[in-house]
Amino acid sequence: MGLIRIELFATLDLVGQSPGRPDEDPIGFPYGGWQAPLIDDVAGQQIAAAYEGTDALLLGRRTYDIFAAYWPHQEGGPGSIAELFNRVPKYVASHGTPDLSWAGSTRLGPDLPAAVREVRDRHDDVKVVGSLGLVQTLLRERLFDRLDLWVHPIVLGVGKKVFDGGAVPTSLELLEPPAAGPSGTVLLRYALADGVPATGDMSAA
Repeated sequence: MGLIRIELFATLDLVGQSPGRPDEDPIGFPYGGWQAPLIDDVAGQQIAAAYEGTDALLLGRRTYDIFAAYWPHQEGGPGSIAELFNRVPKYVASHGTPDLSWAGSTRLGPDLPAAVREVRDRHDDVKVVGSLGLVQTLLRERLFDRLDLWVHPIVLGVGKKVFDGGAVPTSLELLEPPAAGPSGTVLLRYALADGVPATGDMSAA
C-alpha cells in the first residue's frame, strides 16, 4: 500500500483558494494568484523536492481542468514538473463527465473513498494537489498519510479554506522542523497519527 500526500498552499488564515493565477477561480474571489508574489528560491526547491518519487496524481475536477489546459503544452526535461505531470497517471474526482483528453487520465468511480483506496493500493506515492473539495473528503475519511502545508504571510479574510467543512478530530505528527524561506513562507510537514486529539486540564499542571 502506498502513501497519499496532500500538497497545499495556504494563507495565515488558511485560505487555499486559487493561489496560482487570477483566473483559476475568479467568481466571487478577488485574490486569485495571491501566492505568486511570495514565491522564492527556497519555496521553489521545497516544492520540487516534494514531488520527487510521485507516481500518480489525484485531482479534483476544477484543478484537473486547470492543469489539463496548461501542462500538456509545457516542455520539460527528465525530472521536471512538466515531464512528471504529463507522464504519471491522473485520477480525477468528478460527479460529471469531464473531458479527460490529457494522456493518462481516469475518472474515479462514484464511491470516492473506495476509489481512492484502490489508487493508494496501486501506487507508491500519490500526490493530491490543490483540489480543496476533494481534500475535504480525504480529511473527513482520514484518507491521507501526509500533509505538506506551505503557510504564506498574508491574511485574506475571504475564500475557501483548507479545513472547510471536511475536518474531523485528527492527530498529526510533525515530521521535521518548520522551514521558512526569505519571503516568510513556512513549510509544515505532517503525518497522519493514530487516535484523536487528547484533552487535559491546565489548572492541574
